[in-house]
Amino acid sequence: MSVQVALPRFARIGAGAVNEIGTVVAQLSLQRPVVITDKYLTSTGAAERVMNLLRAAGVTPALFDGTVPDPTTECLEDGLRVLADHRADSVIGFGGGSPIDTAKALAVLSARGGTMREYKAPNAYSGPSLPIIAIPTTAGSGSEATQFTVITDSASDEKMLCPGLSFLPIATIVDFELTVSMPPRLTADTGIDALTHAIEAYVSRKAHPFSDGLAIAAIRTIGKNIRTAYQDGANTTAREAMMIASTQAGMAFSNSSVALVHGMSRPIGAHFHVAHGLSNAMLLPAVTTFSISGAESRYADCARAFGVAAESANDSVAAWFFVDALTELCQDLKVPTPLAYGIDRDRWNELIPLMAHQALESGSPGNNPVVPTADQIETLYSDVFE
Repeated sequence: MSVQVALPRFARIGAGAVNEIGTVVAQLSLQRPVVITDKYLTSTGAAERVMNLLRAAGVTPALFDGTVPDPTTECLEDGLRVLADHRADSVIGFGGGSPIDTAKALAVLSARGGTMREYKAPNAYSGPSLPIIAIPTTAGSGSEATQFTVITDSASDEKMLCPGLSFLPIATIVDFELTVSMPPRLTADTGIDALTHAIEAYVSRKAHPFSDGLAIAAIRTIGKNIRTAYQDGANTTAREAMMIASTQAGMAFSNSSVALVHGMSRPIGAHFHVAHGLSNAMLLPAVTTFSISGAESRYADCARAFGVAAESANDSVAAWFFVDALTELCQDLKVPTPLAYGIDRDRWNELIPLMAHQALESGSPGNNPVVPTADQIETLYSDVFE
């Protein structure tokens, strides 16, 4: 049986790669891109640097910096006006996962129209879209290499997973130097996000040999470098390794899938405004414990790649070593529980049934090694709270 593999048409990877954005745009014969970013990257001058590089290449760019964390349907309305006024022929997502996801959504809505709910899974959209170029500034989301975007419905607070080939960037620029200024908390959260992508891509029911190779390579690299990047952000060796691993993990899950961690994580982010990588981290050890029985040998492979089990170790032993290693990693990176994060217990308990329903509706739990019931998801939400 064949599998479909989808990747960006090309990538520029390495130190200083962002300086080649003008060349990349010229290669694609684009003239009127809109740079999609956020207020932080505008305030640091990073967005203006990209704009100047584009102008120097003879391109006429415009800027939209109204992206918000966990991008919403409401913020897309302002972005669409900017694209229309500029007569944009392309978008450049510059930032973390939120600006890149926003750029993807705007590229599709600008070309085809409609509402983001129309593109929600299980629908997969492969129709008209503006070309998307992605320049990540964090090592975590992998959105620069995926055929997905996640947009929150402003009316319902539902995080909608929107898949399809039209959301896949045509080109990506992966420059680890853009991540050196990330603070420890962001480094930890995005790093665990990338690790979760790789793990879930590997244990997914939709995994295949192509995605397996990328996922295992990412797990191995993250295991060797995540603590160093967290403790010493100026360590360029660790930063470069984490950036490459993040893109590999993105390519892996884009071509297999994510699973229960992501299914449960999205509602936490939507209802409690917890950063996506952090909500993944809150769930990762408990969901792995729940899931081991469905893919023991696969979790054992993850343990060996992560460096916590010998090649000769029994699969069952290695898999449980992996749970211990993930628990220890979250402790070392100071991942809080939802309670320690400041979430109200009563509100959490009140929303558990809705969050479980939204998790299942996303489709991601159906890819998990052990496909959960709504009751089991509710129990997991209760267990991770404190």
